[in-house]
Amino acid sequence: MDYILSAFYNIPGLKYFFSQEKRQQSMSSTEEGGKEYIAPLFQTVEEVLQPIPTRITGTVPEWIKGSLLRIGPGKFEFGNDKFNHWFDGMALMHKFTIENGTVMYMSRFLQSDAYRSNESHNRIVVSEFGTVALPDPCKSLFQRFVSTFELPKPTDNGNINFMKYEKDYYVSTETNLMCKVDPVMLETKEQVNWSDYIAVNAATAHPHYDPNGTAYNMGNSFGKQGTFYNIIKVPVQESEDEGTLHGAQVICSIPAKDKWNPSYYHSFGMTENFIVFMEQPIKLNVLKIITSKITGKPILDSFRWDPIFDTVFHVANKHTGELHSVTFHTAAVMMYHQINSYEDQGCIVIDICCQDDGKGYGLYQLHNLRESGKALDEVYKLVPKSIPRRFVLPLDITSETPQGININPLTYTSATAVIRADGTVWCTHENLCDEESFEEIGCLDFPAINYSKYNTKKYRYFYGCGFQHLIGTCLVKVDVVTKGLKVWQEDGFYPSEPVFVPSPDSNEEDDGVILSAVVSPNQDKTTFLLFLDAKNFTELCRAEVPVLIPYGIHGIFLPQK
Repeated sequence: MDYILSAFYNIPGLKYFFSQEKRQQSMSSTEEGGKEYIAPLFQTVEEVLQPIPTRITGTVPEWIKGSLLRIGPGKFEFGNDKFNHWFDGMALMHKFTIENGTVMYMSRFLQSDAYRSNESHNRIVVSEFGTVALPDPCKSLFQRFVSTFELPKPTDNGNINFMKYEKDYYVSTETNLMCKVDPVMLETKEQVNWSDYIAVNAATAHPHYDPNGTAYNMGNSFGKQGTFYNIIKVPVQESEDEGTLHGAQVICSIPAKDKWNPSYYHSFGMTENFIVFMEQPIKLNVLKIITSKITGKPILDSFRWDPIFDTVFHVANKHTGELHSVTFHTAAVMMYHQINSYEDQGCIVIDICCQDDGKGYGLYQLHNLRESGKALDEVYKLVPKSIPRRFVLPLDITSETPQGININPLTYTSATAVIRADGTVWCTHENLCDEESFEEIGCLDFPAINYSKYNTKKYRYFYGCGFQHLIGTCLVKVDVVTKGLKVWQEDGFYPSEPVFVPSPDSNEEDDGVILSAVVSPNQDKTTFLLFLDAKNFTELCRAEVPVLIPYGIHGIFLPQK
């Protein structure tokens, strides 16, 4: 291992980023029989501002040409101030450039207003999800007192996902602020505020795309009338002179059931003709958010899991904005990520990764992730298990449709839908994995499909991360027809979200390659970009990176033009 790193260290301009202290921290630990010590994956790292080569083991398919862009938290303190939650860390962009059988790596911190403000003051001055910024000690006592009554400003620390709107690329968290970035050198271009185009106070980091480039997203709006969940449409621009978000419109507003305690959501479903929004019983206390500067409590404290409420599916026509007259209900579940949705025989089939407990968001505080031994085991035991499930929403419902019986016409799924006396439809799910096999991987999330060809269409395969820890411990391929699994796993390594890259002119759904950035807290193991054959799930090659990379969140693949 050392001879590899030494070789890279001799490349002009390349800095070897493992300090002795970090090398000691990265030692694998199973203290007192507990899970492996993963704290080094949640420590501040340095940027790699110029592309550096990787060491290839195996053979990179020659047809793969493009860049895997990933993002996640990469800096967790400024001066003596430390962030509290993983989601608070400053956004670090990563780029793996794949061309002619080689892979180059670089990284750069997003130069957001939040990052630059914190850096210039050498302390945390912008509040994040789990951390409230303290008043400026340089201000007078009166100024500090007055500042506590100011409304909290949203962060532009876009550490969740890369997105594309038309020809432009953005990174985003879950506020109304995005940052436009250059995907070539990862340079930050400008801040973009959704509120300058449409009346929303937030938007997700998981848009959906039609084949023609039209994008859809969802964003909340807060006002005197309460809270609304808004479906956003960003049409294809007719002129290159127009701004990327020019013409963005809210096509449907769904009133929150509890207008001052709306539901949190991370993603949504889309079919060829419909948007499916899940109003789930994880609630946001709007008053707590507004008064957070006064109380000194972070946004995290405004979250509440309230399983006395149903989870409600709202369906809207994405062409007309018309909201379906029937709502579809199921037992209280929490979801972060949709797998895929499609229409079949007058129904919407929506596949999602579900948790039966919505309290997991608080467990990813950094002091938990930096635990070791049995203490880390105890944290892991509290993490709700994410299970892929299928729901069926029959749309052709009239006054003549019988109540009290299963009206799902699809014979290939055991999911049910029953009209209740109040006119709502009660849905039960079908698990998409064989339960016995599922026990081996713990739980499953970060789903991915062959999006370019099978998004909104009936499909057979999806890919994800298995979690036998607080983070991904294996990669999984799921056959939703047979419910069989294929697994890639290697001790001491933690794979990130899989990204599917289709083979050129492929005719089969799983003809392609899975890319995943695989990290390790152990100094004797090397971070690498993994290439898996998506069909048989065997390793094609790995591209080893001679620097420490923290565990990331989401990303996209950009084919070379």
